[in-house]
Amino acid sequence: MEEPLVGIRGLTVEFRVPRGILRAVDDVDLDIGKGEILGLAGESGCGKSVLAHAIIKQVDPNGYIKNGKVIFEGSDVYSLNDEELRKYRWKDVAIVFQGAQNSLNPVMRVIGHMIDTVEAHEKASKDDINKRSSELLNLVRLDTNRVLKLYPHELSGGMKQRVVSAMSVLLRPKLLILDEPTSALDVLTQKYFLKLVRDIHEEMDITMLFITHDLGTIAEVADRMAIMYLANIVEVGSAEEIFYSPKHPYTAALIKSIPSAIGKMGDVKPIPGPVPDPVFPPSGCGFHPRCPLAFDRCRKEKPRLRNIGGGRLVACHLFLMTQSLTYADGEHVSRP
Repeated sequence: MEEPLVGIRGLTVEFRVPRGILRAVDDVDLDIGKGEILGLAGESGCGKSVLAHAIIKQVDPNGYIKNGKVIFEGSDVYSLNDEELRKYRWKDVAIVFQGAQNSLNPVMRVIGHMIDTVEAHEKASKDDINKRSSELLNLVRLDTNRVLKLYPHELSGGMKQRVVSAMSVLLRPKLLILDEPTSALDVLTQKYFLKLVRDIHEEMDITMLFITHDLGTIAEVADRMAIMYLANIVEVGSAEEIFYSPKHPYTAALIKSIPSAIGKMGDVKPIPGPVPDPVFPPSGCGFHPRCPLAFDRCRKEKPRLRNIGGGRLVACHLFLMTQSLTYADGEHVSRP
């Protein structure tokens, strides 16, 4: 198997909160392959954004990376010094945060943002930056001559999102992380933006991690998908496998909760019960209080992410019933 662009191994991220320690990412293993769009989906608050920030070693002040590694092209990101880390961010890995349009400096024109972005990481002439900026703004379907001269308040929300997206690939990063990039956009603009994501991916051959809680959105762009629940990755597979043959009970419940344009409203079934308290999570499998298939072992033992064949990974005790299993780390187990 080709070495992944990013390999996350045993990653645990915690936060100090007034009620105790909140574990936002719990011993996560995940690979992002070169040239793919990996979708990361799950309910709000499950740890998706924290995982993305940990890839660039940027955690909120009350948080810390307790364990694990992020390997980028064979190098441990967490062993980089401050200068190497600064170059790694935006140059190798760029991230478009939630509500990214609000990150634009209100007193700078768009061209000023472009110039600052490039000059912070490499030497380039103003003419070269102008040319590159114009090409990228054209790629995201903006009027270059007009938009470069505008201030953020003169742009609509969709235009700001496209400007930030153009800025994020200005240095041709190898990985682009999109964290809920469509959450602040109306439905029509979302549709348009998703097409732009695909265009950027195909034109520039940039690997992407697309994070969202909206499975309908992710279905349009992702090659593979990882499903996250209560700080854990519970299933990984191709987009087609996830949607048409979900293996983890949470994945199946998540898909059933999506309204269909052609199905009956009665077929929509919300996931039963509240999301567990992340500060005091349930024992064993975090989904067992809401799972209709849970049995005694689910309440006592946390399932490990296992390869059930064809690169399909599932963290569920139900798959101990199969004849042959291989753990994600390669350990082989026989039928119990």
